[in-house]
Amino acid sequence: MAISWKSFDFFEVAQISLPDEETQQLFASNDVSSLCTGSDSLFLGSFTGWVSIIGKSWKVARRFRAHETGAITQLQQVEGTSLLVTVAEDGSSEPALKVWALDKLVKKTNLPTCLSTVNISNGLRQFPISAFAATDDLSQIAVGFANGAVVVIRGDLVHDLGTKQRIVFESEEPVTGVQLATDDKITTLFVSTTSKILKLGLSKKGQGLPPKTVEDVGCAVGCMTFDRNTGDVVVAREDAIYTYHLDGRGPPKAYESPKSLVAMSQHYVAVACPPASSNSKDPGAMRRRFGSSTTDAIFNASTFVVLEPDLRIIAHQETLISPVRRIFNVWGDLFTMTDEGKIFRYHEKSLQQRLEMLYQKNMYPLAVELAQNAGMDAQQQSLIYRKFGDHLYQKSDYDGAMLQYIRAIDTTEPSQVIRKFLDTQRIHNLIQYLEQLHEHMKATSDHTTLLLNCYAKLKDIDKLEKFIKSPGDLKFDLDTAITMCRQGGYYEQAAYLAKKHGEIDLVVDIVIEDSKDYSEALDFIWRQDPAVVCYPSPSTMRVHSNHNQAYGCLDKYARVLIENCPEEATKLFVDYFTGKYKPRRTVIAVADSGTPSSVGFAAGAASAVQNLSNLLPLPYMNPAAIGSSGTPGNADATVSDGPIVIDDEATAPKYTPPPPRAAFSSFIDHPDEFITFLEACLEEKQLNTSDQTDLYTTLFEMYLYKSTEKKGQQHREEWEAKAKKLIEGEHVPMESSNVLLLSHLSDFRDGTVLVKEQARLLFDIFRSYTSAKDTRGAMKALRKYGPEEPQLYPAALAYLTSDPKVLEEAGQDELAAVLAKIDKDGLMAPLQVIQTLVGQSSSGVATMGMIKPYLHDTISRERKEIAVNRNRIATLRTDTEKRRTELTDLGTKPAVFQATRCADCGQGLDLPAVHFLCKHSFHQRCLRGGRAEGEVECPKCMGDNQVIRTMREAQKERAERHELFKGDLEASEDRFSTIAEWFSRGVMDVEQKTE
Repeated sequence: MAISWKSFDFFEVAQISLPDEETQQLFASNDVSSLCTGSDSLFLGSFTGWVSIIGKSWKVARRFRAHETGAITQLQQVEGTSLLVTVAEDGSSEPALKVWALDKLVKKTNLPTCLSTVNISNGLRQFPISAFAATDDLSQIAVGFANGAVVVIRGDLVHDLGTKQRIVFESEEPVTGVQLATDDKITTLFVSTTSKILKLGLSKKGQGLPPKTVEDVGCAVGCMTFDRNTGDVVVAREDAIYTYHLDGRGPPKAYESPKSLVAMSQHYVAVACPPASSNSKDPGAMRRRFGSSTTDAIFNASTFVVLEPDLRIIAHQETLISPVRRIFNVWGDLFTMTDEGKIFRYHEKSLQQRLEMLYQKNMYPLAVELAQNAGMDAQQQSLIYRKFGDHLYQKSDYDGAMLQYIRAIDTTEPSQVIRKFLDTQRIHNLIQYLEQLHEHMKATSDHTTLLLNCYAKLKDIDKLEKFIKSPGDLKFDLDTAITMCRQGGYYEQAAYLAKKHGEIDLVVDIVIEDSKDYSEALDFIWRQDPAVVCYPSPSTMRVHSNHNQAYGCLDKYARVLIENCPEEATKLFVDYFTGKYKPRRTVIAVADSGTPSSVGFAAGAASAVQNLSNLLPLPYMNPAAIGSSGTPGNADATVSDGPIVIDDEATAPKYTPPPPRAAFSSFIDHPDEFITFLEACLEEKQLNTSDQTDLYTTLFEMYLYKSTEKKGQQHREEWEAKAKKLIEGEHVPMESSNVLLLSHLSDFRDGTVLVKEQARLLFDIFRSYTSAKDTRGAMKALRKYGPEEPQLYPAALAYLTSDPKVLEEAGQDELAAVLAKIDKDGLMAPLQVIQTLVGQSSSGVATMGMIKPYLHDTISRERKEIAVNRNRIATLRTDTEKRRTELTDLGTKPAVFQATRCADCGQGLDLPAVHFLCKHSFHQRCLRGGRAEGEVECPKCMGDNQVIRTMREAQKERAERHELFKGDLEASEDRFSTIAEWFSRGVMDVEQKTE
């Protein structure tokens, strides 16, 4: 099918006004035999062998004679160098090829230097050159002749180191074109004749490969050129434009018209079309209608066309009366030269101008291709897509419009597009656009909300799952997506998103609050690592900043989980708070199929699903869910059909458990689970004092709480026994006030008694029994604590005589025993006993018969004590009188010494002798010490005297310490005796006071 070409005017055409007469004469004289461009210059060859170099100002910059004879039929300038190749023919000799160095001038002539000269041999056959081509380094030159021969010249023409020529191809048809295509390995020569296109490889040694026919259709002279941008050979025929490359022929671009000349200008193909042989069925009629001269001009007019083959655009087309003789590119523009010597410049319009032409005709796809070929950046291209989308939207082509809007998504405000597709009938297009917004990371939370609402409206769960499970980075606002899924009832999808992005607390929220699947929520929490399992206590929160997630979930939903999964939830609390927590890991047991490959696969599969907490949607531990966990490629019967095994042998990770008190509030209204938790925590040895206190106190309270349940006396006694056993242990870190308070609130007397006993509050224990009228308990406490606390007996006496019922319950024997103990230990004076009994006698409890034995024994004992005291007084008085008489005699009467021996040495006394009033006599020489005569003391009595003096000094010193006297007096049971004793020590000594 013929290609439909679109005609536009992409070029501005202007005739070149030649600046001086010399240039005008050069072009007008029709003396230009050849032409080439290069190195920012235009080179003209003449029929007389001259070369003219034209500058950008269209003035002749230099002119020199390159050949003495013949016309210069071929010119080629090596781009980027100063080398120029000229070929001249005179028809009588072999063509001459010269290489010129334009920058090297001969000093004498001031002309360019000719580097080398070669005569082109055609086997001594004189035929004109019809085609010419050279490589950029001039190492190979191909020359085609009208007799069908192609000569290849190889060598170093630049340095004139010699060349070799060889006819590589001969045919019966004339050669119309030659081109050289070079790659890294070999140079390929394309040859065109009037009947075929061939190619043959040229090796470095000059040996050519056999010619290979590329196409059995040739081309006219001037209709083959080389596209330097693509490396393709371009051939123009009447039916189309063809391209050939090293691998074969490219797709032709049909354009039917006679063609006489072709040239490449960037990505354009410039074609000169001669007049057709017959443009009308009746040329004579046309001549008669318009006149002979006018019709001849019309029929002989030629056409110049500039094609853009890739876009199928006729970029410029014009009819010329004077045919185009030359087409060339120089100074960034396309030029033509007509037979009349006129020069026309074709300047390409700006890209924006060309695009505007396409916009006017609504040819947006063509505009996009044009922009891409021109290298326009993606942002500018998106403007074209948006215009194209607006155009299609106006034509009600919503699908096509949406496709263009998506292409322009990077530069288009999303709201402009979304407003156009809010209609329910266009919801699929809206979904498509919103999805692409997320893919391009352009979506906001509002876009996510709108997209999920669209999915929900269509109930398209497959698309919803595909959207939230899309691989790669997160393309939407996570919180918004989770919220919308929860609101729409897509709980599994919401849980998947939360789990995938590490929102552990949200997963638990969804499973508990929305799905109401408490066991799955608990199992999910149990699979978390301890580093993300527990919030720390407030005091350690700054240190353990990574302790989070699962205990936060437990703290929030503990009551719900314990209510619905009491046993498992309590076990999780126990494991975590006792430091024994181990995240659950699940492996899949895969049956051994017996083949090595299956064994390897099973091991890989088991490793791949080591942690099943990564498998969603919920439920996580459902084997069916594992088997269908997403794409079919991930499912395998060997893995999904295997039994699930919980790996409990994994090593427990190290972490710091939070204080148990943090979990107490979670067990409200669940006393049995709470007691299990507390007992398990108390079994741990590494507990600090505060935690132990909390655990003991709370567990004691829970025991008492259980005992108050109305389930019978046996139930009460069982729990009270546990409570009593708890506080009976040694070093129980419980405050007595707490135990007393809890025992009182629960009416647990054993607890009260035990605490008071441990605190040695024995009197309070007895008083608690008496206040409760528990006579049996009071007597039991009296017998148990009386030896340690004697004052209990007076209290017991008062209690027993307080009420006839009490006395009757206790019995008179108890009263007699109490009185006996009081009397034996002297706990009360008899008067105090009588006052106690009299004080209680108003009730008629104590009778004279009950106290008569006590009074009889007391009076008899006191009478005996009085008699003993009187005898002692008489003895002391007699002894005192005797001492006084002795003292008087010593001071008033002479002493008679009758000792005859020395009391020290035992020998008979002789003078000088010393006699003491103690009746001891000594030789003077036997007296020791160097004291004065008046100070000599009896050696025999000196020790006793010293003791007496020491005791006296001690008495005097002690008598001055009144605080000791006061202390003894306050602590004494018999203060009179205490005063008498201190009186004997001299505390009341009048002489001392006087001094």
